[in-house]
Amino acid sequence: IKEGIVLVDFWAVWCGPCRIFSPTIEEIASEIGTKAKIAKMDADKNKITSFKYNIQYLPTVIIFKNGKPEYRYIGMQSKETLMNAINALQ
Repeated sequence: IKEGIVLVDFWAVWCGPCRIFSPTIEEIASEIGTKAKIAKMDADKNKITSFKYNIQYLPTVIIFKNGKPEYRYIGMQSKETLMNAINALQ
């Protein structure tokens, strides 16, 4: 996340909304090209990172620019919302 724009989807295997939201993240990843990197992080397997970014609800999406969190979304979001946030950081 140190360079450029990175969208990180914090999720967990047991999280129903996370599974429903996953195809949206996959669509963004396939459409975004080189504008941003898209990553998924299992909050249960990465507890230190989840604690560092105060992840309390899943799914949570944080969009970073050059290592700095710029946008945080809790719960499922539309593809348009996330794409607009990425585009705003260009």
